[in-house]
Amino acid sequence: MSQNLTRTNFEQLEKLSNRSRYVARSCKEIQDRYHEHEDGLYFLTTANGMVYQTFCDMTTAGGGWTLVASVHENSIYGRCTVGDRWSSQQGNNANLPDGDGNWSNRNTFGAAEGATSDDFKNPGYYEIRAEDMSVWHVPNNFPLEHWNLAAILRYHTENHFLRLYGGNLFQMFSQYPVRYNVGSPGNRGPAIPIVYDHGDKESTKMLYGPNPRGEFEPGFITFRAINNERAAMAICSGVKPVRGYNTEHYCIGGGGYFYTDQCGDFPSFDWDRLGREQGWSASKEMTEAAVLLFYR
Repeated sequence: MSQNLTRTNFEQLEKLSNRSRYVARSCKEIQDRYHEHEDGLYFLTTANGMVYQTFCDMTTAGGGWTLVASVHENSIYGRCTVGDRWSSQQGNNANLPDGDGNWSNRNTFGAAEGATSDDFKNPGYYEIRAEDMSVWHVPNNFPLEHWNLAAILRYHTENHFLRLYGGNLFQMFSQYPVRYNVGSPGNRGPAIPIVYDHGDKESTKMLYGPNPRGEFEPGFITFRAINNERAAMAICSGVKPVRGYNTEHYCIGGGGYFYTDQCGDFPSFDWDRLGREQGWSASKEMTEAAVLLFYR
């Protein structure tokens, strides 16, 4: 039995190691060129020859989805502190309206395997030209092999909207900058209908607080939403703001200044804890889950 287990593990490792021989710029190209249909880690190559590793979802809605980033709130108690790479790690500062600027730069960080334990961004974020997006909300620190089943929410788009915005989020946020005082309250970028892979409109609503539920319409992913204080949130996951515009309670990421002390990658998901008006905090499940972003 011991020998069989050793041989089986070796065969699996050899199989995974052989993936490093693939030459492709996206998981969709790996799927089409090498007929791979198994979820897991694969190696991709940029147009400049840089090789990097990421997770490929080869099963959802036909597969071929490339993980390009994850937004992970390392401390809900922090306010634009170390680890808030998708807003600002330099404090809530009006002199730094773009914050760290990672929505629209070529900075990379983290590792694919740790995407539920820390922020992650690979070259595919700005290098791949895609048509659609998929989003998974996976509880923090879950191992890669269980992401699919552990996710509290999974959905994708299917109308090829990224064609209109340069093929990726890097290009989109160049058109719709994520920074303080870039637009009027209620102003936003595109709101795209989604197809649910796990969850539905009602379960999406319940992931957020009772007050925000009256401000948004579920069944969409929205980009660059401006709140009442003129702060820009990068992504409203699963919802479209339609009134009220207190988007800091249900949208993620942003620039470097949020006017009040609501600052960070999940800007004001824990508002009730501060002892102010109640009913605004997101659920524990949502607050303690990383948001994984995929292209295809």
